[in-house]
Amino acid sequence: MNITQIRNATQRITYGGKSFLIDPMLAEKEAYPGFAGSARAELRNPRVDLPVPLADLLDVDAIIVTHTHLDHWDDAAVALIPKSMLIFVQNQRDEALLQEQGFTHLQVVDAATRIGDVTLMKTNGQHGPDAAYTDAQLAARLGEACGVVFTHPREKTLYLAGDTVWVPAVEAALRQYQPEVVVLNAGWAHIIGVGAIIMGSEDLLRTHRIVPQARIIATHMEAINHCLLTRAALREYVDINQFGDRVSIPLDGETVSC
Repeated sequence: MNITQIRNATQRITYGGKSFLIDPMLAEKEAYPGFAGSARAELRNPRVDLPVPLADLLDVDAIIVTHTHLDHWDDAAVALIPKSMLIFVQNQRDEALLQEQGFTHLQVVDAATRIGDVTLMKTNGQHGPDAAYTDAQLAARLGEACGVVFTHPREKTLYLAGDTVWVPAVEAALRQYQPEVVVLNAGWAHIIGVGAIIMGSEDLLRTHRIVPQARIIATHMEAINHCLLTRAALREYVDINQFGDRVSIPLDGETVSC
């Protein structure tokens, strides 16, 4: 497989003879205001430009939208992606939203969704700490987000965890599927008064302890106002904890082959 880091959680993945665009945020640099109520909200999003031409991103077999927050599915994506493109979504609510936006070829990922010889399996996560979901307004804002496990007879198992903090469902997915490649959204995004709503450096170590032979790829970094963990800080952490040889922290536009 080849995993190309585009920007934030947007990646282009080739796997089992199929190509996928993950969580497309396609707007120009600083097109949107920072997320209200989040860390460094005065900064505009996205923080950086796309590193590749848009045409290259849209030349794929399918798109996977793990959830519909602006930094994973933005207004530019809605406007620029062909309405007939095959798009996989996490649930019927997101399917209905994309239908309203004019998209006509949608499929909800379930326990064994097929595209060619590739099987996609939805996994669960939690887009913030338990306490955040006791507040109805905040819970609605955070919403649901999923992960996806990819399998193919001639490929390593890939686990894309999505926007989640460390919860039992993540550990369960790691133990059940024993992925050889794990993509973690590791930017440590923060909401004021809540804390982290996606993973950070310690979650890479937790993952490594469960699947020590896996290649861990860190994404969702240095592109959105509230993502506080930098690539340099994460590299220092994994090297100090002596598992840096198992971790890739690609720059925007860089490809990791596994």
